[in-house]
Amino acid sequence: MLGSTHGTLTTDARRARVIACGERRPHPAVHGRPADVADLDVSGRPLHAEVPDLDRFFRPESVAVIGASDAEGRPNTGITRQLTAWAERVGARLHPVHPTRESVFGIPCVPSVADLPEQVDLAVLLVADPLPVVEQLAEAKVRFAVAFASGFAETGEEGAAAQARLAAAVRRSGTRLLGPNTNLNAFEEFREDLDGPAIALITQSGHQGRPVFALQELGVRLSHWAPTGNEADLEAADFISWFAERPEVGAIAAYVEGLKDGRSFLLAADRAARRKVPVVAVKVGRTETGARTAASHTGKLTGADAVVDAAMRQYGVIRVDGLDELQDTAALLARARPPRADGVAVYSISGGTGAHVADLAVAAGLRLPVLSQARQAELHQWIPPYLNVANPVDNGGHPVGDWRGRKIIDAILDDPEVGVLICPITGPFPPLSDRLVRDLVDAAEQTDKLVCVVWGSPVGTEPAYREVLLGSSRVATFRSVANCLTAVRAHLAHHRFVRDYRSPFDDAPRSPSPSFRKARELMRPGQQLSEHAAKMLLRAYGIRVPREQLVTSAAAAVRSAGQVGYPVVMKASGARLAHKTELGLVKIGLTSAAQVRDAYRELTDIARYEGVPLDGVLVCQMVEQGVEMVVGVTHDDLFGPTVTVGLGGVLVEVLRDAAVRVPPFGEDQARDMLTELRGRALLDGVRGRPPADLDALVEVVLRVQRMALELGDDLAELDINPLMVLPRGQGAVALDALAVCR
Repeated sequence: MLGSTHGTLTTDARRARVIACGERRPHPAVHGRPADVADLDVSGRPLHAEVPDLDRFFRPESVAVIGASDAEGRPNTGITRQLTAWAERVGARLHPVHPTRESVFGIPCVPSVADLPEQVDLAVLLVADPLPVVEQLAEAKVRFAVAFASGFAETGEEGAAAQARLAAAVRRSGTRLLGPNTNLNAFEEFREDLDGPAIALITQSGHQGRPVFALQELGVRLSHWAPTGNEADLEAADFISWFAERPEVGAIAAYVEGLKDGRSFLLAADRAARRKVPVVAVKVGRTETGARTAASHTGKLTGADAVVDAAMRQYGVIRVDGLDELQDTAALLARARPPRADGVAVYSISGGTGAHVADLAVAAGLRLPVLSQARQAELHQWIPPYLNVANPVDNGGHPVGDWRGRKIIDAILDDPEVGVLICPITGPFPPLSDRLVRDLVDAAEQTDKLVCVVWGSPVGTEPAYREVLLGSSRVATFRSVANCLTAVRAHLAHHRFVRDYRSPFDDAPRSPSPSFRKARELMRPGQQLSEHAAKMLLRAYGIRVPREQLVTSAAAAVRSAGQVGYPVVMKASGARLAHKTELGLVKIGLTSAAQVRDAYRELTDIARYEGVPLDGVLVCQMVEQGVEMVVGVTHDDLFGPTVTVGLGGVLVEVLRDAAVRVPPFGEDQARDMLTELRGRALLDGVRGRPPADLDALVEVVLRVQRMALELGDDLAELDINPLMVLPRGQGAVALDALAVCR
């Protein structure tokens, strides 16, 4: 490999490979400043999101429409008409381009891009093949272009090749391209009579953004819509980064079918998290069927969903499943103030309704604090004493019809442990429901706490709902309890996340460690390492392995057993061995020289019979007391190296209980990985067993992460299984290891 030592690319060689493959522009500018070495991690990847200046895309001063038409019945005519109206709204000069027309809709038309009367900010390409036009745009120094044409990566290999040619031309041109296979959503007419923080919308399928766009009819402001299509150039990450900088944007809502580049997505999510801007996303591909469908529609990798899910959580992206959840969650996060407390109070006029919603809230992970005795006594001034007011609060119905209703609401909101009030109204029952709604809206105007109302009527035409609730910018109104709880949970989780957020990229290593220099001497490009060599790799990174010696004779095995200390484990060691136990190539609990001699002969005989070459036999210290875990590194198509920790031994294949993270990450994330495990109780000690050394386990995870970052693409796979985590204070020992070099 160019510039490599034992298969490890230097930083310069990595940059050269990125340029050659066309993965990302080298040395991206971050807010106008060129990237330098300080902006790159140890593997030569950027540490900051590239933020394109998209002002002139959304608010151009001049627009060229290539292929403009005003002939009735032509598809281009409707598009030209919409673009003409949009240009007028944003104050842009529009220039139709067509080789045979003198004017379009009364506007003078020029025959080619070269004949444009001025340098334009945005060119809209209404042509079947945008490639020749892109090359013309380069000469005209056009800043942005939109390609509507389909028939690219979404159609298969031939289309993907055409898209690759288009992407290469765009990179050469200096023009930034939206599309291909996009639509007119960026040029919709947004309501300008709404105020407050707005939702910025990103969709890879334009139709899927319609429900969010329709939120304007409910009084929720939208500021931008980016329909990214096949993302030959501009991608969702670019728009997330730019939207996160916009002062009017309160939340970013995204419908994502496939990520173009995992690293750029995480950098964009990191930028949003730094600025406390919530990102809510529907990501297609949770199932194999969904992943196949997404690939056929956009021609992108969907990635292993478990990795995508973990990466989103790692950077605070709120993943939801449906477009209705996307609507409600994004609207709440855009408009609600930061919570004063994380406690939720449920208030209803029905004990059954309150109990049901309270059960669902607790199941959703929300905390329902028991109101203090003093608060309950205060509420019983207006609520009969036989009704429950501990939380949920049941008022019995009648108090909402008079002055007592507002008193009850204010008293609940005054409780210091309550940050959110949820009031389910199962159906209209005037005049009580009208009075209750008015009291809730008035109370919301007077408090800095979140008031949520679930309007359960299937009709939705009632004045209490259409006029009073939707007319309030302070009450969050939902049509289902499930969506309400999903949004509230996301709201509280987002603010907890950004309150304590520290970007992992800030502490990412910029230069190789001494461990890396030792490790690269052990790497064998294109080969699997023997267990002995894999453990040497672990030792290079300070990961503890058992006392052991590699021997090539029965006599040496006996001597080594005496030095290691009985009882011992003996294992065949060879580069082609992955599952030694299944072949009978592991012997445990050997307590005498005779057993060691016999075991050596048996192991070598089996290996000879199976045709497996050995580099020797390992005589190992036997480590028994502890919890078997697995820690490993794999490569994801989107995100690159990922680190996994889970229950080890035979349980890894039976239970599949594991957590994954994308490097870089810190100690807090490593500990969070352990809390995600269903079998976490085993680490805490069960049935009289002592608690395991969690600190040592976390340290191994972080050292493996460093290995993944530094060895990068050269380490295709690492599997430490089992990692025996000893009782607290005694450390962790890697009993077996498999490493595959790329």
